[in-house]
Amino acid sequence: MNCARRHRSSIFGTTTLGALTLTALCVLLLVAARPAQAQYAVLYTFGLFPSDGIYPLSGLAFDGAENLYGTTTEGGLYTDGTVYELQAGSWGENILYNFTGGSDGSCFWGLSGAGCSNVILDSQGNLYGTAPAGGAYGLGVVFELSPTGTETVLHSFGGPGDGHNPAGGVIMDSQGNLYGTTQSDYYQEDTLGIVYELSPSGETWTESIIYSLPNYDYLNGGLAMDTAGNIYGTSYNTVFKLSPNGQGGWNPTVIHTFTGAPKDGSVASGAPVLDQAGNLYGKTTSGGSKDDGTVYKLTPQENGKWKEKILYNFTIEQWATSVVLDATDNIYGTEVYGGSFGDGLVFELVAPVGAGAYKERTLLSFNGKDGAAPFASLIFDGAGKLYGTTEVGGYGGYGVVYELNPSAQSTTTTLTSSPNPSSYGEEVTFSAVVAPAPADGESISFMESTNVLGTGTLSGGVATLSYSALPVGTSKITAAYGGDLTFDGSTSNVVKQKVKK
Repeated sequence: MNCARRHRSSIFGTTTLGALTLTALCVLLLVAARPAQAQYAVLYTFGLFPSDGIYPLSGLAFDGAENLYGTTTEGGLYTDGTVYELQAGSWGENILYNFTGGSDGSCFWGLSGAGCSNVILDSQGNLYGTAPAGGAYGLGVVFELSPTGTETVLHSFGGPGDGHNPAGGVIMDSQGNLYGTTQSDYYQEDTLGIVYELSPSGETWTESIIYSLPNYDYLNGGLAMDTAGNIYGTSYNTVFKLSPNGQGGWNPTVIHTFTGAPKDGSVASGAPVLDQAGNLYGKTTSGGSKDDGTVYKLTPQENGKWKEKILYNFTIEQWATSVVLDATDNIYGTEVYGGSFGDGLVFELVAPVGAGAYKERTLLSFNGKDGAAPFASLIFDGAGKLYGTTEVGGYGGYGVVYELNPSAQSTTTTLTSSPNPSSYGEEVTFSAVVAPAPADGESISFMESTNVLGTGTLSGGVATLSYSALPVGTSKITAAYGGDLTFDGSTSNVVKQKVKK
């Protein structure tokens, strides 16, 4: 893997927000200078200037102006992580908050795959999330961050009877109550995790524990809520539902218990996701026909029970990441260590037509330089593009934010040459036409086998190269268009260029 792995870092000094923003723009220029990859672009690379955040484990969130928000596990002024904003369009970074590691929380917990959560936004632009460490007891917090950058700790975990080390972020209901999960319960031997509710009352928030897992089970973090206010979550062994009882309490129901390989998944990961019909989807890290994990679907039945269907069996070991759905129930997710280079991938499970099976399509294989270890779940923008983070990789090895278009349009590239045949030393003009025409200014590579003869710049879908150094005989020439976020790449027909003495 061509990237740095996670470690506790103290290499960062101090700097001003203005310097951070200026340096971030310089980083963006470096990223923009990279060759285009089909469907994919690095929007931001972390850790290339002092006091930047590093190791972004969390997923992302959009505001109404399509600015992106997330957290980093380490880095910042105090090396305990940050909350950051990437401004839409330019993708320049603003660091909104630097965790100190004290009563305000810490994103660094010392475990692989553990860090501050993704954030959510309310209608006033306040951000909410969790930190797995720090706080009054050192066992994590739920925090609110105002648009002016003021942090308020809504709850510190670890008091008597409380859970500790929150796992995953929070969700909010229509009344402004927050819900989330913790990794384990520190004070009670018979429980290993809780689901909590935080209710606002004036300037304070009150915690209620609304579900405790039995022994020998473990919460993986992340919740979902349907339009009726029911909450869904997963543990290692189960999928559960919490229904309001009409008296301020909750009725818990286990709607599925995993039985493991070869017919079922085991060790559920991340938050479940609901479709518009109320079906529940999720991912397991093991189980299935190859014991490498599954994607499952749970459908509610008229008798109140739920019916499971395994939609896909993975053939490579899975990590704890969630999946997302598009409007036609295609499923998207990440694999942390799969792909062509072993640095992780983004996949699509294409929904079947009729009674067929889901089919996996690899949308992107990370290569370390463009990111590696995509732990975070994906999000969609309004145009159907996907956004995510990688824990490591990128120019400095400290992670990236990326954009991916799963519906890039196919292209064809057609190559011609003139004159053909040509005389030795005579200049030959190769013309490549890409259809549909990408934006002007993108490049075409002209190749003889794996050797690059030169590049041309597209204008109106056409790029040319004049070349006079071909040897006597027949050379097989192709043209390759690398693609962008709108168009897939394509390779041309082979032109047999004959050169006479």
